[in-house]
Amino acid sequence: MSTFLPLLLGALLIEAALGYPAPLFAAIRHPVVWMGALIGALDRRWNHPSLPVGRRRARGAAALLVLLLAVILPAAALQAGLLQALPAWLALPLLAGLAASLPAQRSLHDHVRAVAEGLERDGLEGGRRAVSMIVGRNPDTLDEAAVCRAAIESLAENFSDGVVAPAFWCAAAGLPGIAAYKAANTADSMIGHRTPRHEAFGWAAARFDDAVNLPASRLAALWIGLAALATPGATARGAGRAVRRDARRHRSPNAGWPEAAMAGALGLRLAGPRIYGKTRVEDAWMGDGRAEAEIADLRRALRLYRRACAIQLLIVAGLVLATTL
Repeated sequence: MSTFLPLLLGALLIEAALGYPAPLFAAIRHPVVWMGALIGALDRRWNHPSLPVGRRRARGAAALLVLLLAVILPAAALQAGLLQALPAWLALPLLAGLAASLPAQRSLHDHVRAVAEGLERDGLEGGRRAVSMIVGRNPDTLDEAAVCRAAIESLAENFSDGVVAPAFWCAAAGLPGIAAYKAANTADSMIGHRTPRHEAFGWAAARFDDAVNLPASRLAALWIGLAALATPGATARGAGRAVRRDARRHRSPNAGWPEAAMAGALGLRLAGPRIYGKTRVEDAWMGDGRAEAEIADLRRALRLYRRACAIQLLIVAGLVLATTL
């Protein structure tokens, strides 16, 4: 752990400062794109609707195993090779630079901020276009309040699985840990859906993603609650109350924790019934405040998010310092 904490600290600092540079994406794409290509190929080759449910589940589990091995083995070999061949002061920054491609602190902030800017610049249609980039629900069914709620919900949920969870698994296992987590999360986003095609084949991916996100979802709620102490217009007491009352009522075993914390901190109601495509999904409300979210609430959520990221960074830095004394 003492080796991986400095690696994580470096990765978080690099990603917060630079994100994933556009020239690098243009040249080699992104590791998640590579993972997605492998998942797509396995889905096309192994997921045949004519097979019995049991065989499709087994093939989906095998596909998840292939994916995890495809990222863990090279990442572990690279990490071990650099740590053995180079002094730690050189190997760790190199590993941190590689790991920095996998958290999403900066990109998540920018995508959610684009929703606020779209609403401010182009009204409801601009907000709908921007929010369609980060949520799966039908944007044509959303009014301005629903656009703002959807963006805030995405910010909260993705803070957990796009920022806190990669950090947790990087701290636990270094580059192989964060790479394996990102692969599992990408598999869940692609095939972990309750659709006729993926309900059986994606069963293992969905269950595995639920398991590996469990610790991070609780930490994300804690970071949001602590951030509320330092965010004007937010309340840590409200965050804690909403988490205790509502988090376990969410249809997801993990998303309710950061969403309830965000809702309670901002005095809003989040989640609740919503429409994905043409399907209405019934879900419990998180928080007991206003459902009519506004652009100002979205801006407050972004301020809260920035402070939550800073708290995580400070805690990691404190642990690094504690382990070196």
